[in-house]
Amino acid sequence: MRRLRKIKIVATLGPASSDYNTIRALFEAGADVFRLNMSHGEHSDIAERHRIIRQIEEDTGRPIAILADLQGPKLRVGTFANGSEELSEGQDFRLDLDETPGDATRVQLPHEEIFAALEEGATLLVNDGKIRLKVKDYGADYANCTVAVGGTISNRKGVNVPDVELPLAALSEKDRKDLDFVCGLGVDWLALSFVQRPRDVDEARELARGRAAVLSKIEKPSAVKNFEAILEASDGIMVARGDLGVELPVQNVPPIQKRLVRKCRAAAKPVIVATQMLESMIESPMPTRAEVSDVAAAIYEGADAVMLSAESAAGSYPVEAVETMNNVAIEVENDPTYRDIINASRGGDKQTVADAIVSAAREIAETTDITAICCFSQSGTTATLVARERPHVPIIALTSMLGTARRLCLSWGMHCVHTGEVSRFKEAVINAARAARSEGFADATDQIVVTAGVPFGQSGTTNILRVAPCEERLIYATDPG
Repeated sequence: MRRLRKIKIVATLGPASSDYNTIRALFEAGADVFRLNMSHGEHSDIAERHRIIRQIEEDTGRPIAILADLQGPKLRVGTFANGSEELSEGQDFRLDLDETPGDATRVQLPHEEIFAALEEGATLLVNDGKIRLKVKDYGADYANCTVAVGGTISNRKGVNVPDVELPLAALSEKDRKDLDFVCGLGVDWLALSFVQRPRDVDEARELARGRAAVLSKIEKPSAVKNFEAILEASDGIMVARGDLGVELPVQNVPPIQKRLVRKCRAAAKPVIVATQMLESMIESPMPTRAEVSDVAAAIYEGADAVMLSAESAAGSYPVEAVETMNNVAIEVENDPTYRDIINASRGGDKQTVADAIVSAAREIAETTDITAICCFSQSGTTATLVARERPHVPIIALTSMLGTARRLCLSWGMHCVHTGEVSRFKEAVINAARAARSEGFADATDQIVVTAGVPFGQSGTTNILRVAPCEERLIYATDPG
């Protein structure tokens, strides 16, 4: 199950991919992480998919990461007496708290928090931005608007408020129940929707109680504005381009994506680029050239992972979508330009011993005949620092913590191995050599770089590096300890 590319693939499960054979086929085609979308399906459906993934993990002997994506609060208009109405540019239209079914002049907006946060001139977007309203005046229970872009408005269409930071928590009551449920199942990552500020992340982390890592979805302008603080509070990031493209001008999204990916890499935290990557493959066995270029752009930027949503969850060609993404990644990463771009974008403020160790590991691998960098990591810190360097050789992450091995499956370049506990560095070197050989990365004549933190079991203590032969007899001969 050795991958021939460094970037990871996240595949969403759904009606088109809910049985053992299909999920196994997705994994074998290249999926490294499976996303459980909590917006769809009952808890029993989620539990069954989780069980199947863990069965495949046991059957293949490879750690697999599971990401549960929380829905977040959903802002929607109410209902219309006729089911829908046509709004014309320039007309007046009112949003209020009145539960009476709407007509061509008004409709309920059952979210008093929105009225509390509005400003004159603020924009309200309905139905993914197809309808655009400008606020003329407002009160605690209403907003009188002018229709800037008209169209058909119908029952319970979604509402976006891009201009203001809403006084809404990122976790609804449903999200809290879902969070506790999936943490009880044993997922590895929680994707948090509707993040606007770092305290949203703090709340989710407190509820998770260490049972899963927290990944923040960047899908609102306020999240972009507060990104540095959100990144610091998070274990990982998802650039959710769909909602970003609704709430921001679409031309703003590509440079934002590039900036966020670079900041995540500098912070040694995994970043997923998501939404509409191969969307035509929901119905077609072949993607468009533009979609392939979009996937390639994320790979060239150095993202840790790219994600499939409806393509693998509800599409007609879920396995083919993963295969396509896998093949694009292999082709891009074999392009000499890719390595030039990745090397040129290497940066970040490196001031610690751990920074120096992993940087040296990468430089040694680049200048000598090294086949892999093996890092022992209980918490995952050493491994993610190595991944930040984006070395050209494979990274083998060894850990006695199965949860860490699973979580690291989201990080760039990681081949994760669940191994036994070690108490001495020589044991670590021997285990690394065995793993490099058994996993197909080296033979007895090769050399590897081994990094670890001593004493073992303490997070953030990366402080030792050794270039070691892969033959155990030579390890004993060259290390009296």
